[in-house]
Amino acid sequence: MVYIDDIYANEVLDSRGNPTVKATVVLSDGTVQSAIVPSGASTGRKEAVELRDFDKRFLGKGVLKAVENVNSIICDELMGLSPFNQTELDGILKELDGTGNYSNLGANAVLGVSMALARAGAKSLEIPLYRYLGGINALTLPVPMFNVINGGEHANNNVDFQEYMIMPVGFDKYSEALRAVCEVYQRLKILLNELGHSTAVGDEGGFAPDLKSNEEPLELISKAVRKAGYKMGDDIVLALDIAASELVNKQGKYVLKSQNTELSSDELIDYYEEICKKYPIISIEDGLGEDDWDGWKELNKRLGDKIQLVGDDIFVTNESILTEGIYQEIGNAILIKPNQIGTVTQTMQTIRLAQRNSYKCIMSHRSGESEDTFIADFAVALNCGQIKTGATSRSERNAKYNRLLEIEDEIEFCDFLGRKLFP
Repeated sequence: MVYIDDIYANEVLDSRGNPTVKATVVLSDGTVQSAIVPSGASTGRKEAVELRDFDKRFLGKGVLKAVENVNSIICDELMGLSPFNQTELDGILKELDGTGNYSNLGANAVLGVSMALARAGAKSLEIPLYRYLGGINALTLPVPMFNVINGGEHANNNVDFQEYMIMPVGFDKYSEALRAVCEVYQRLKILLNELGHSTAVGDEGGFAPDLKSNEEPLELISKAVRKAGYKMGDDIVLALDIAASELVNKQGKYVLKSQNTELSSDELIDYYEEICKKYPIISIEDGLGEDDWDGWKELNKRLGDKIQLVGDDIFVTNESILTEGIYQEIGNAILIKPNQIGTVTQTMQTIRLAQRNSYKCIMSHRSGESEDTFIADFAVALNCGQIKTGATSRSERNAKYNRLLEIEDEIEFCDFLGRKLFP
């Protein structure tokens, strides 16, 4: 019988130069597999707790406490167990922590081990990770959401909305869709240069120019799509991540600094309706704050039958919160971030709940990423149909896109939804 022979962790760096946890699992058959945990900048209050040291090292952001929890508490508990029962192992990790949000061991410690265990199980059985987690039904290559212009918490500019994204829905193959958005991205860079704007990039690889309004990025992207030879609204559509929780002031108003205005929930929804009529926007993420449930209900009534309304901060990949959201008809899609909830199993449970209730799922990176490609396989394993992992300009983002290219070559009859995603 193959068993867990050792588990250990190291402190490594993410794409923002901050420490994070790399966990490694060693099996008795010689298998050695690791996983690196990402870290977010724009985070929901109810996310699982990322354990930091809060000392002088790395401005308090060190993760040596989380590393030690892996090397001692977690390792001692899991040593000698079979690596092939992911649900049981993740259950032990949850019970070992003893809190509802992993504030004891740290979600960064627990998730690193959970992902490394899945990788080790797959490697030991000599099957791809997506097949190990998803079985023979893992067939769907996700349609990517490419972040091409950054604002908000992800960039140092005057654009309020956090991410302006393009989605290549008019293509039959993932590789063709990837090529199209690469060409649009390069055309956008040329266009920004011609207009005298900076082409420096934000945390997720999107450009971060200072622009006059929150609509100017939509205009520029539309021009870049046309210059690249594609049809806006047919080949390429638009998606927004507002990150509205970051815009709320103490009075509960949404502050748009670039437009020097404060809006109520209803007024902000009016604005969304207006720009959705002007541009082919198919998806809005975090259109309202995580505590504005009444506003979300109204947003769903007015736009839920027209576009995808994605809950990130409001749901934080949490099965219980999503259950309440489904009951109250909040949104129609959920962003999936494994480090928001803590383990691979809990992430899968949330995805299955969403899919049973016809909520679309978008597998997502974080702004602090690494070369780890776990979420690419994970998106295919659970047939999410969509993935969000940044622009095509930084290696920690391209690692995921390149892994999906490999998977496309491996799966003979894979399915890329394209136009079928939003019929």
